[in-house]
Amino acid sequence: MALSPYETDALLREVDEAVRQDDMASFWLKYGRVVLVAIVLGLAAFGGWLYWQEHRISTAHENSEQFATLLKSAGGGTLDQQLYDQIAKDGGPAYRTEAALVKAALAAGKNETKAAIADYDAILNDADALPPMKEAALIRKTTLAFDTMKPAEVISTLQPLVVPDGPWFGSAGELTALAHLKMGQRAEATKLFEAIGKATQVPETLRLRAGQMASALGAAPASPATGAPPPAK
Repeated sequence: MALSPYETDALLREVDEAVRQDDMASFWLKYGRVVLVAIVLGLAAFGGWLYWQEHRISTAHENSEQFATLLKSAGGGTLDQQLYDQIAKDGGPAYRTEAALVKAALAAGKNETKAAIADYDAILNDADALPPMKEAALIRKTTLAFDTMKPAEVISTLQPLVVPDGPWFGSAGELTALAHLKMGQRAEATKLFEAIGKATQVPETLRLRAGQMASALGAAPASPATGAPPPAK
């Protein structure tokens, strides 16, 4: 007896469902263990990621507290060597470099210039140190070594940082301008001092000092809007 179109469609659906169930059963028998292992490994990996996140947050908080304690001791003019060594070992690149900057600054404050320069060199040679911290170390090292460096060396060393909109324009620009003066290049020095005096992102004290230097070198007085000082009387 022939089946109606409706009955044929229903039969095809039943056959298709039976095939799917059989395929699923066969698949599970063949690959079920592999699937279970994959699920277990996935859950283990996720659990490990959660633990790592918690550990990272906890470690960051601990490193922050240790660095705060180091700063407190440095405020009294001394370095907690044991704590410094611990941060250098386990503090990660950022805190390790910040601690090294503190150590170098303390040495410079005690007129231990060679030790401070060596500390700054260590930061500059640290492949893991962050670029802004390396730039800070370069400026501080150059400041300490300025009198023993050739003016042309100062200019070439700081040239990448003498960018008008850059964060180090004031400090690097001032040292570069002074190097130009040592070379007798008054025009270059004046131009740079003027630019620093007009740079709004530069700290006020540095702007004032640069404006005074520019004025002393014969530059035209800066307008009050620039933040530079009035001409000396």
